[in-house]
Amino acid sequence: MADRLTIALDAMGGDAAPEMVVLGADLARERFPNVDFLLFGDEAKLTPLLDKCGELRAVSTVRHTSEFVSNEEKPSHALRAGKGSSMRLAIEAVRDHEAEGVVSAGNTGALMAMAKVVLRTLPGIDRPAMVSYFPSIRSETVMLDLGANIECNSTNLVQFAIMGEVFARTVIGLEKPSVGLLNVGEEELKGNDAVKAAHAILRQARLPIRFHGFIEGDDIARGTVDVVVTDGFTGNIALKSIEGTVKLFSQFLSEAFKSSWAANIGYLLARRALNKLRMRVDPRRYNGAVFVGLNGIAVKSHGGTDALGFATAIGVAVDMAANGFLDKIKAEMESLDAARLEHPKAAVS
Repeated sequence: MADRLTIALDAMGGDAAPEMVVLGADLARERFPNVDFLLFGDEAKLTPLLDKCGELRAVSTVRHTSEFVSNEEKPSHALRAGKGSSMRLAIEAVRDHEAEGVVSAGNTGALMAMAKVVLRTLPGIDRPAMVSYFPSIRSETVMLDLGANIECNSTNLVQFAIMGEVFARTVIGLEKPSVGLLNVGEEELKGNDAVKAAHAILRQARLPIRFHGFIEGDDIARGTVDVVVTDGFTGNIALKSIEGTVKLFSQFLSEAFKSSWAANIGYLLARRALNKLRMRVDPRRYNGAVFVGLNGIAVKSHGGTDALGFATAIGVAVDMAANGFLDKIKAEMESLDAARLEHPKAAVS
């Protein structure tokens, strides 16, 4: 990065904040030496932590507020009463062009509501979506929406496809990622009206997207496509099912190695390979869901993560800002508008 970037941090968001936030920022500083940080939170708590991280202190500015959004707070209440909270002020720093992105490990619903109200959506985007990525057999798989929109029409799904493809290019670094629509089968006659209409638009319109077509649930972990597009209801269930399966497998594996003395010896022999597996699926390496479609970069870190996971979330925000994510979304939406004019029948949902 040739120019310096500034990332706003909700320093009071997360189960282990503010210590986790400061330590995560310090790890991110080592990877991104051209990044400055705006930390919003209790100055009395943040200053001693920053003093222990001398190099981080030099690139950080604290904006004091004693208010914060709790994990139990309803989004509607946080939106009304949290105008002076660390989360709201950090988001406003992006709106006011003081920062290129905001990262918070706080209340997901509150962050979504505040970001949508403060930042607004990009021109041409009807609804923002939540996107993230995780490991697959082939490499990494991007998926959206992960819960921001329970019901979606064909226009929403097409916009998700565009935003997910740009995310895969700017964050994962794929030159020409493939995109697939999650469905109950690969045949074009299957699925609800919204999915079939989105499929028709993506097939017929001349969009700069490598569209694969329909995919099924087992294609997600297989890595059949780089970007999986679906509505928030299905996406959230699929994500939670994957997380639950990983925990189940880990529990079974742990019990199997503890079942006998021979199994314990087997664990010692396989420990190096198991450590490699653990690193491959470590959720901290994939931490950082993004609300795409907003007129600003807003990254949601897992609330229970540690410093390494929070540093990963900061890295997502930095990669998006440094690679011009918002400008690329705007350019792709212009291509979609042109395609609608060229193929008006395909654009009807």
